[in-house]
Amino acid sequence: MDATLATEFSASLPVWLVDDLEGIAARPLGSVEERMALVNELADRNWRAGNGGPFAAIVVDRASGALVSMGVNVVLASGLSAMHAEMMALSLAQRALGRWDLGADGADLELAVNWRPCVMCYGAAMWAGVRALTIAGEGAEVERLTGFDEGPMPDDWAGEFERRGIRVSVGVGHDQAIEVFRAFGASDAVVYNARGAATAAHEASDRES
Repeated sequence: MDATLATEFSASLPVWLVDDLEGIAARPLGSVEERMALVNELADRNWRAGNGGPFAAIVVDRASGALVSMGVNVVLASGLSAMHAEMMALSLAQRALGRWDLGADGADLELAVNWRPCVMCYGAAMWAGVRALTIAGEGAEVERLTGFDEGPMPDDWAGEFERRGIRVSVGVGHDQAIEVFRAFGASDAVVYNARGAATAAHEASDRES
């Protein structure tokens, strides 16, 4: 392989989301239902715009509902496999607050995502300093419906969060999240697994149904 060694990289939110920042920031996000409704909406818009997978995440202040950051999956737009929605939301929150520890000074920040984080984002969420994780669901549905490989998660994944002082809530906005995944899976959108096991399983499931 003949390539110039890279010395930096960057990733940005898509233009359509940047253009909507003011309106989204004005939305009420005081309840977990409102937060997840926004996450599911962004996830659906994201894959339809071609930026990446049907995933979105936000970081909010639990007490006030103030929006700290948003993230969508921009793997296709950036060409970077690590640029999942959680990675974007957590990194942008850290940039906005000027610190790597989002729980510093007693901050009580919540990461809301439209499904359980993949194995990469699981670690990222654990080390970012958020104090709560709210997800629409967990389990095999996302892999079955979309073909994405979420990686080998520990059986007691939620307990590992809880033991580190991170509260976990599951099931908020579940049905809406499933509809987003189902629409993605029925489309011809790109499934970008570098190792295609989940894609093969998804195609086999389609043939059997």
